[in-house]
Amino acid sequence: MSGKLGPVGKFVSFVTRDHRYVFLVGSVIAAIGITFSMQPRSPQSFLAGVYTLEVSMYWILVAWLVVSAAALVYKLTHWKTYGQVSPFTRQPALLVERIGSYVVCAITFTLFLDRAVMGFSHLVSTSIAQDSNPTDFLASTIYMVSKSSPIFATGITTTIELALFGTLIAFVLALLMVFLRIQQIDRSDNDFVRFLKTVGAGFAKAYSTIIRGTPMMIQGMIIYFAGFGVLHGTGMTVSEIGNIWSTFVAGLVTISLNSTAYMMEVLRGGIEAVDAGQTEAARSLGLSQWQAMIKVVFPQGVKNSVPALSNELVINIKDSSVLSVIGVFDLMFATTTVAGIYFKQMEIYVVAAVCYLCLTMVATWLLNKLSARLTGSAPTSLPSSN
Repeated sequence: MSGKLGPVGKFVSFVTRDHRYVFLVGSVIAAIGITFSMQPRSPQSFLAGVYTLEVSMYWILVAWLVVSAAALVYKLTHWKTYGQVSPFTRQPALLVERIGSYVVCAITFTLFLDRAVMGFSHLVSTSIAQDSNPTDFLASTIYMVSKSSPIFATGITTTIELALFGTLIAFVLALLMVFLRIQQIDRSDNDFVRFLKTVGAGFAKAYSTIIRGTPMMIQGMIIYFAGFGVLHGTGMTVSEIGNIWSTFVAGLVTISLNSTAYMMEVLRGGIEAVDAGQTEAARSLGLSQWQAMIKVVFPQGVKNSVPALSNELVINIKDSSVLSVIGVFDLMFATTTVAGIYFKQMEIYVVAAVCYLCLTMVATWLLNKLSARLTGSAPTSLPSSN
């Protein structure tokens, strides 16, 4: 029944329900709250003017720990009969315990806001106001990020564009390449068609082998300098080449071609997972090999491959960092630029790691939603063959 409740209904059900480990979980939360209360206040603390209230909150947390310890001792001494004889398991006591646990959570959350959130807010405001880079790790990180926010914004935007557009282009190319990769000789094919199918399948297989067998960094350098050399051979100047063959374009081409090989293999696996009887049934209905592939096999194969295909976007967000070697102004290039300005590496690379983590988490969440919508949920029961 709880599975049919909405978010509000589930929350109300949780709040009004007795919980088995209320003392254990509440004790952990109370210990965290006491730890926060022992931290020094920041100038922005909203509890500074209500010292009596804060002391009362502290002793309420201590009292919860004492009661929890008493319940633990009673349980250890009455291990087999605790549920029948313990005063802590009777209905009036359970209500008091549940309410008390929520009070402990509220106090701990208030102390978290006062000590952690307001303290961090004060640290941010003071770090940004500094005239020079602070020596403290966190303050220095905040200072460099605030002063270099346009650089990071440009790098993050470029990373998202490369990963998103590169994945979309690769998906289209992968559909074409996998069609060549899975071609088989049909009895009705003439010699010319047989030749084209053989060459197409061989090309797709060789492409997959070469691309997946070499690093993207090397591919990016080869593609960028090869394109530059071709355009320079036509008599164009460096500035004219830069307007056509920029590092961003070269990086986009690299990601697209690299992802095409991996997505082609994913699609091939999804297509090969389709039951062979589907193709045989389509052919028995009079469809040609091409029509059977387009109308029957391909749609099912793509649907089977959606989860793995969507994961390629997450991979491209991370792997695009290697394109900074050819001058693509992505997040990695922005990070090394800021590190070179302030001559500090550890702080700024931690920021880059957090940025990449946030981007991949958001992409994963969105792709899971998209995958669930496209593939649908499995039926709870299969229809009877009768």
